[in-house]
Amino acid sequence: MASTLNQQIRQFYDASSGLWEQIWGEHMHHGYYGADGWQPKERRQAQIDLIEELLRWAAIDQPDRILDVGCGIGGSSLYLAEKFSADVTGITLSPVQAARATERSRLAGMERGREPMGQGDGGSFGTSTSPRQPIAQFQVADALNLPFPDQSFDFVWSLESGEHMPDKTRFMQECYRVLKPGGTFLMVTWCHRPLNDAPLTAAEQKHLADIYRVYCLPYVLSLPEYEAIAHTLNFQQIRTADWSTAVAPFWDVVIDSAINLEAIAGLLRSGWTTIQAALSLGLMQRGYQSGLIRFGLLAAVR
Repeated sequence: MASTLNQQIRQFYDASSGLWEQIWGEHMHHGYYGADGWQPKERRQAQIDLIEELLRWAAIDQPDRILDVGCGIGGSSLYLAEKFSADVTGITLSPVQAARATERSRLAGMERGREPMGQGDGGSFGTSTSPRQPIAQFQVADALNLPFPDQSFDFVWSLESGEHMPDKTRFMQECYRVLKPGGTFLMVTWCHRPLNDAPLTAAEQKHLADIYRVYCLPYVLSLPEYEAIAHTLNFQQIRTADWSTAVAPFWDVVIDSAINLEAIAGLLRSGWTTIQAALSLGLMQRGYQSGLIRFGLLAAVR
């Protein structure tokens, strides 16, 4: 099942990433429109603001080595590398995304092989007399079997990739494994509403099934379920938050941006899976409106 799902995800992003970059740019994630969701913003600025707000919420302070799980074409990876003068590794299932992210890293002068300024990988660049050279590198890898030694990273960043994982516990376990003691895990993922009041109705289950089919998702959990998993894995200082209201306007903006000749022409070139996803944007829009879809945050420390 995981192998088939990985192939579907790979094909989906191989086909759609070029169009997304053409229409939207390098960031393949929600935007932040203020805590109440009412702040009007240019779409790319809203996406940058989401990154900054997440880093502030999770109290991320000068990580040295960062893992970006589900890196897309490197939008967050390059941003984090530059912001923290850090060594960032991004992984994705899509060879097209990895190649494009690598190209963007080269164009930004962040490819590995340049001599770092200041201390080496094991040092604390925050106290160095010279700034480190930011590095961003990318590879095709499976998040359920991360190809890195134990305790390799100070910070593991997962922005809207957890929903793709067929085994949520294994995914979080792998993130825990590669974190250094004291390192932070920040996961931001699509969730469904909590189940403490009532189980999902048949209509809600069908709505979710339609989203799963279109966006190559095995299933999603509620945020309290993710928190429970984090406790079983011995994470410490676990915090969660629901930012659904702050990001919900994103889907209105996406739908508006899809209604132009450039986007339509790009959709036709990208193939049926991308067309189907575009035609189904309203699923996410209505999911937020009804309260079924939630934008969940979880931060924890090893």
